[in-house]
Amino acid sequence: MKWHGTRRLGGALLAFTAASGLLLTGCGGTGDGSGKVKGSSYDRGGNGSVPLPAPDLGRDEPGGGERREGEQDSREAAPDPDHLSTFALDVDTASYGYARRVLAEGRLPDPTTVRPEEFVNSFRQDYARPGGDGFTVTVDGARTDEDDWSLVRVGLATRPAEPNGERPPAALTFVVDISGSMAEPGRLDLARESLAVMTDRLRDDDSVALVTFSDEAATVLPMTRLGGNRDEIHDAVDSLEPARSTNLGAGVETGYETAVEGLREGATNRVVLVSDALANTGETDADAILERISRSRRDHGVTLFGVGVGSDYGDALMERLADRGDGHTVYVSGEEEAREVFSEQLPRAVELTARDAKAQVAFDPATVAEFHLVGYDNRRVADDDFRDDRVDGGEVGPGHTVTALYAVRTRADGHLATATVRWLDPGTRAPHEETGDLATGDLGDSVWTADRGLTLTATAAYFADVLRSPGHRRSALPGAPGLGELSERAAELAARTEDEDVRDLAEAIRTADRLT
Repeated sequence: MKWHGTRRLGGALLAFTAASGLLLTGCGGTGDGSGKVKGSSYDRGGNGSVPLPAPDLGRDEPGGGERREGEQDSREAAPDPDHLSTFALDVDTASYGYARRVLAEGRLPDPTTVRPEEFVNSFRQDYARPGGDGFTVTVDGARTDEDDWSLVRVGLATRPAEPNGERPPAALTFVVDISGSMAEPGRLDLARESLAVMTDRLRDDDSVALVTFSDEAATVLPMTRLGGNRDEIHDAVDSLEPARSTNLGAGVETGYETAVEGLREGATNRVVLVSDALANTGETDADAILERISRSRRDHGVTLFGVGVGSDYGDALMERLADRGDGHTVYVSGEEEAREVFSEQLPRAVELTARDAKAQVAFDPATVAEFHLVGYDNRRVADDDFRDDRVDGGEVGPGHTVTALYAVRTRADGHLATATVRWLDPGTRAPHEETGDLATGDLGDSVWTADRGLTLTATAAYFADVLRSPGHRRSALPGAPGLGELSERAAELAARTEDEDVRDLAEAIRTADRLT
């Protein structure tokens, strides 16, 4: 298979590294070091497939991170970046949920809505959990069916939240789309029911506000404490009815204004946007809407939780809003998923474990010939910005796992990679790091006989890459089976694990195979 867009570790770097002893400088300790936000591009291979986007060495485009005013630059001279891969953590799952909805309706998803990291992160992983705040780092991998190529998984996990444990109060501003398109079954009706469930699950010392938008935006309920006011909040939720067009810009602006007006010191202040994200009135320019979110995040620390609904869904806009708003997105297509999001995920997301979390993986150039990060196209961070804490990362809550998958071609045996995660304490903003290592001797013989988590990660990644390829027939990742064989592999995994989520994945792959 012909590969394009991968990072190749050349002889000059090998000689430099051997002579200087800088093999993994800046990647394993807590000193200052390195990172870069790279644009992504598609390279068509000789077989007509479309490999996943990968960085272009030496021609990195700056961008992505935002520097906070008044903070010192902690960077020192960075090592040669050819062996580094850096990205902001991301726990979004909306892309996979939306793809399943579209497939269930008998259509193949638009390739531009498929983000492999969101497929991979949609499944439970059994990573070890830390005893306190912060992360554990798990690095493992297995060989593929293509010579010298392996899939390497980097898994990061935070401690679970205690069911009735201490947490800061929440101040949540719900911004609900009531435009005409939300009248479709499974949109506004689902939102009303979900918000009612959420109202019952929040604690007495939590607060909620409610903003609606169609052609205009209105604050239906200012920030209101739950204790003693649940009936009033339920009445406000029950009053939601579909109206006219979608002025998403007005909804976002009014939502953030309401959140800032009701800002609570010491609380988790968050905007929860429930919409199909199909902006068609007022401010429809994504950058202008995003700038409003960016200012509120910087000035007041208000974060965003995006909940996508509807068979027609503005996936790209919702994802960009969440990224700029230091939050994440989910997609709900039915009552069961909505109940999980609003009664389980969102309450857990009230508390933050880590701010501006980034990961950097340093591959050993004596062992690795080339490597390629699967997905994270919009989350790449400059290698030399890894330890610059003014540069924006990802926000992660308790009980979350983050998985990144790499395709790696080895040239020799030995130490393979060191993965480092860096994050800021949500309260003190003190930086912390943890690392994990992998050697070629630790690689499993086959991704198909590895443990449940690694095989599931590989299956989800292969599936996402198929959906992004021309004709939706074959992944460009190394060792990829055809869609029919992948369907069989997924069915075997579902039978082996007796896991409902894996069965759902197998059904989605089977449907995609039938549709192609």
